[in-house]
Amino acid sequence: MPYTPIVATLGYVLSPDRSKVLMIHRNARPDDHQLGKYNGLGGKIERDEDVLAGMRREIREEAGIECTSMQLRGTISWPGFGKHGEDWLGFVFVIDGWTGTPLQSNPEGTLEWVEIERLDELPMWEGDRNFLPLVFDGDPRPFHGVMPYRDGRMQSWNWSRM
Repeated sequence: MPYTPIVATLGYVLSPDRSKVLMIHRNARPDDHQLGKYNGLGGKIERDEDVLAGMRREIREEAGIECTSMQLRGTISWPGFGKHGEDWLGFVFVIDGWTGTPLQSNPEGTLEWVEIERLDELPMWEGDRNFLPLVFDGDPRPFHGVMPYRDGRMQSWNWSRM
């Protein structure tokens, strides 16, 4: 069967001093399959945009700020991750330059600045705990991983760098 994932972005906006990251606390919609979890910002790429344009648009829509600098930190294939078992392919970015004042909330939940060293204390997808250290580790090489899900649970995690 061909792999036809939903292509998406996932961005982590750094504070000006680079000690905190802007996270969404998914607490606004009772029907949200991510209800209660913290996550980076992002979403699906639209048909007529490239990955960078999609990341910029998502940050603008979800946080109300404009990206001026971002770094690709990696890619992750999430077979079976979707609410109905859909496959996802995510491009993971750190946004290290931006202008504007971040929103306090959006239709998905509350935006919160969280110290990077405290991320592991937050309720989040169990798989995020595996790749977040790679997002913030300072190695300039992007990572590329696969994290299959079944019934809302991570099954395994494999990754590499060149």
